[in-house]
Amino acid sequence: MNVAQLLDFKGHEVATINQSRSIADAVGMMKERGIGALVVTGGEPPLVGMISERDVVRALGARGAEALQDQVSTLMSRDIVTCTLDTTCATLMGLMTAERVRHLPVLEAGSLVGLISIGDVVRARFEELERDRQELLEYVQAR
Repeated sequence: MNVAQLLDFKGHEVATINQSRSIADAVGMMKERGIGALVVTGGEPPLVGMISERDVVRALGARGAEALQDQVSTLMSRDIVTCTLDTTCATLMGLMTAERVRHLPVLEAGSLVGLISIGDVVRARFEELERDRQELLEYVQAR
């Protein structure tokens, strides 16, 4: 399975926030949508960063509630790991593990076309394993 197939299942919608918005705004958006990260926009490329629940918790732990008033740009991760529609689930798992990220923006021809989470990848892998198990069972039963 690849990213294109994952996005066909989950959808291509990507939640974004401008880098000039407050961290409180980002928290509100993540809560409202029930998601763990936002793609940060506001620069030339299709994205300039990512902000996640983990980033917010670290800021709150370090600075308390006053951190919520800062701009997203002060907290966002700038070194963004991305993937393409052709990237396989196996590659995604390795990339997410090696880079210690939970969300990968999907870029195709310079445009942001989706976002993949570790949950999406794990769910897809379980589905693949279940299909393989079913095929093996059917094969064994047919013999």
